[in-house]
Amino acid sequence: MNTAVDIINFAIVVAALAISVIGLLGTIHGQHMDRWTKNLFLTIFSLIIAYSVSDMLCQISLLLLGPDFAILSQIAIFCESFFSSVIMPILAIYLLRICKESIRCRYFYAVISLWIVYIILLIMTQFTDFIYYITPDNVYKRGSFYPILLVPPALLMLTNLVAYLKRRQLLSNNEKRAFLAYILIPMFCMLIQMTSYGILLIVLGTAVASLIMLLFIMNEESLKFVEQKLKISEQNFKARTLQMRPHFIYNTMTSIYYLCELDPPKAQRVVDDFTTYLKKNYSAIAKQEPIPFTEELTHTKAYLAVVKARYEELLFVEYDIEHTAFSCPPLTLEPLVENAVKHNLDPESDPLCIRIMTRREENCNVIIVENSGTDFFTENSLEKSGILHSSVNEDDTHIGLENVTLRLKTLCNGTLDIKNREQGGTIVTIRIPF
Repeated sequence: MNTAVDIINFAIVVAALAISVIGLLGTIHGQHMDRWTKNLFLTIFSLIIAYSVSDMLCQISLLLLGPDFAILSQIAIFCESFFSSVIMPILAIYLLRICKESIRCRYFYAVISLWIVYIILLIMTQFTDFIYYITPDNVYKRGSFYPILLVPPALLMLTNLVAYLKRRQLLSNNEKRAFLAYILIPMFCMLIQMTSYGILLIVLGTAVASLIMLLFIMNEESLKFVEQKLKISEQNFKARTLQMRPHFIYNTMTSIYYLCELDPPKAQRVVDDFTTYLKKNYSAIAKQEPIPFTEELTHTKAYLAVVKARYEELLFVEYDIEHTAFSCPPLTLEPLVENAVKHNLDPESDPLCIRIMTRREENCNVIIVENSGTDFFTENSLEKSGILHSSVNEDDTHIGLENVTLRLKTLCNGTLDIKNREQGGTIVTIRIPF
């Protein structure tokens, strides 16, 4: 290396190569990205790797290899210019795809036209010395018309920026940030490189901008994946709730039938509780935002009152409600209690004890549902159902808990933790951040 600038330029291209390799590996192992988007970023980072390698070969040839390698320098400069230019039309295609537009539009035709002009100038440069040339001594020189070569790339960046501004309302926040970073960072580096004959920043700017774009798009794809899973889960949950477990309705109506003759006042209370339960159930299905905890508690108490009407001596409920001034996703507490009843209430076993508690901790609101019975949730069953990892699957046994987990994570960034009680049974703890 001849000067400090040469050393800096070589370090820049090594950094760009490392960043592009990281981006390529991140794309390969990225989750939730559709095949088209993954292939797009694989192409982009492959082009940047080829761009960086060409730049590195060019620097090595010009600075270290001497006159016999002038042709290598010329080929390397052509390749780095070509590979870097291909990314711009790809960016235009991606923007149109996200906006659900056809590539048969004036914007894309303008991009392709500018790119073709640039390639023509680049080819012409190999046979003239007006723009740049390699001397017989293997020295790179800029010609008097060198700025002409930079006009098409500058116009390409400007065209993409204008197209982005016109379509930004069609993009999500992550997509806006991704495209803006990818357009502005290389543009800024290009302006510096156009005005200075020294440090070569465009290759590093392109690699950094591509990696930032990838991170934003991966985040967007993850959000879409979670949203899609939530919609599927909601649809499954609504279908299950609308079916209303026929045996539960049958048993409740049968209890009311006999109570009408044996204890009419109690029958009235059960009808009232059952009506409240049904009303809250159907209301909760339609809501997609957090509700006051008191509403969820009313829903839960109505369910337990209906169950207790039939299993009066087998079900004991204790409330330790210290804190109610917070919100939670609908169908958060009730499914946990219903799950405890479903798996632990048995006329041939000991009575089931359920304890419902709330607490206010330093950074979150806490809901605790503790029940006696068997250690139904072993570590293996929890891991199999995905609850330990806050994931969602279609297992019938744990569908209620999985819906609660997903709703907590999506609607309020809450968490759900389950562990076995030392005396038998389970403890379910929900934490909802302030």
